[in-house]
Amino acid sequence: MSKAFGIVNFAGRNVHIEGMQTYRPVGAFSFLGRYRVIDFPISNMSNSGIDRIQVYIRRKPRSLTEHLGTGRHYNINSKRGKLHLLYSENGMDNDIYNNDIAAFIENMEFIEQAHEPYVVIAPSYMIYAMDYSQLLESHIESGADITLLYHAVDNAKESFLNCNILNLNKQKGVLSMEPNHGNAKNRNIFMETYVMKKELFIELVEKAHKLSSMYTLSDIVNDSCSELDIRGFVHRGYFASISDFKSYYDANISLIDMKTSQSLFSVDWPIYTRTNDSCPTQYFENADVKNSVVSNGCLIEGTVENSVIGRGCVIKEGAVVKNSVILPDSVVGKDVYVENQVVDKHAKLIHVKEIISAPDRPGYIKRNDTL
Repeated sequence: MSKAFGIVNFAGRNVHIEGMQTYRPVGAFSFLGRYRVIDFPISNMSNSGIDRIQVYIRRKPRSLTEHLGTGRHYNINSKRGKLHLLYSENGMDNDIYNNDIAAFIENMEFIEQAHEPYVVIAPSYMIYAMDYSQLLESHIESGADITLLYHAVDNAKESFLNCNILNLNKQKGVLSMEPNHGNAKNRNIFMETYVMKKELFIELVEKAHKLSSMYTLSDIVNDSCSELDIRGFVHRGYFASISDFKSYYDANISLIDMKTSQSLFSVDWPIYTRTNDSCPTQYFENADVKNSVVSNGCLIEGTVENSVIGRGCVIKEGAVVKNSVILPDSVVGKDVYVENQVVDKHAKLIHVKEIISAPDRPGYIKRNDTL
């Protein structure tokens, strides 16, 4: 699909994952043991034939740049394709000013140099599978100025509260965009994914920059609903927005279920990631593992139930891990009981014997912490 280049946008100002975001951007979060969150939008673009992808990074870039590297592991065409990492270096820590429009303005020369006539823009913090070639063809056939991807949900009262919703007419034309305030269960959640001509994208970015330093791309698109032909395109299948701590925990736990995971993962739609060559997980004689996702390189002596275990983790004899997400290279010591927790990388739970949180308020153990 050489008609479009791709942009992976960084998380917006409404996205805040307490604790974890201190160490890395949301796109760099470990997900389901072996992936990073950003693997999903980049894999969608690669599988859709998009060879040129710009990834925008706002702050704390180390872990993300190490993971992305040259992008070769995403199966991007090695001769004409490129994964281009672009930074927002305006020195503004305040999210009001350090937004996507400011990043686009700062890197406008790279956008203008793209020879593809269309652009597909996707967020770095949402997890879904989507063939963007279908989205682009639908956009071109409709004659619309902009096409926005959305997902219809029936749990908007308690979920997706940091997301925007689309108000549509009967022809799926976008009337307006607004924050989800949780006052209705059935909503069309905007997936922060846009398709439009490159020239229109540049025009909107420059217009937003002149109007207000606070404006984001979604703001200027919302302002343009009465002037432009903006259409909605419905997404089907698995969808998660990693916009707060609970949504990160829930997304990991939900994909333990095989039927749910099959709505995201498909043999003909691979999700690429940086490989990590290590030995298979070793299960000792007393190990008891049920309904869990366990990555390679682990040593399991204790009990694991309904949990996600990252690469290189150690679960000692007598330890019990339930309903938890354990990030890579963490240690759960002998006879330690862990339930409803997210344990960040390199943490060691060896002295405290019981760590339990309520199911609706999972706990968090800091990176490199020892308890």
